[in-house]
Amino acid sequence: MSNDTSRTGTDGVDRDARAAAFDDEPDHGLRDPSVRAAWDGRLRTWPPRRAGDVLGCGTGSLSLLAAEQGHRVAGVDRSAAMVALAREKPAGRDAVFLVGDAAAPPVGEQRYDAVLVRHVLWTLPEPGGALRHWRGLLRPGGRRVLVEGVWGTVSPVGIPADPLTALLAPLAGQVRVERLSREAALWGREVDDERYAVVAVPD
Repeated sequence: MSNDTSRTGTDGVDRDARAAAFDDEPDHGLRDPSVRAAWDGRLRTWPPRRAGDVLGCGTGSLSLLAAEQGHRVAGVDRSAAMVALAREKPAGRDAVFLVGDAAAPPVGEQRYDAVLVRHVLWTLPEPGGALRHWRGLLRPGGRRVLVEGVWGTVSPVGIPADPLTALLAPLAGQVRVERLSREAALWGREVDDERYAVVAVPD
């Protein structure tokens, strides 16, 4: 998923303008078979192992990996261009993509077994509010899977793992942090900044 219904969020990025080149990044488009395989392996350990309903988005690369693993996928992004790219990818898989606000997805009474977001939370004006809302979208035992990090050295952006786990602490019974910076296969190259995944399961 990604930020709100405007084209430009609090991160200052015009996602409609960025959409055409978004999947060029190895970890976004997952076009390299080895990068795709690395994410596929990780994704098999994050949502519940049984087939279920997963809420995600962006250009849909991780969402469609989840669909290939047997999950039913819904995706939400504020950028119509991002959603259009996601809709081009399903090729018969069980997936639907909507334009909307990631912090409050327009999914009505639907509930999910996992909310899967990557590089999203740091762009939201009220990340704590989004985490609370996503908890309300989960079925009993459902999980929030948050892939985040801090990028850049001169003017770093992102959210470190410690503040994120502090936000989650009162909202989840179990919080697991997986450090991903040394997992070069996930990024298509070596990285030296902070990258991680948090898996949170409510009480």
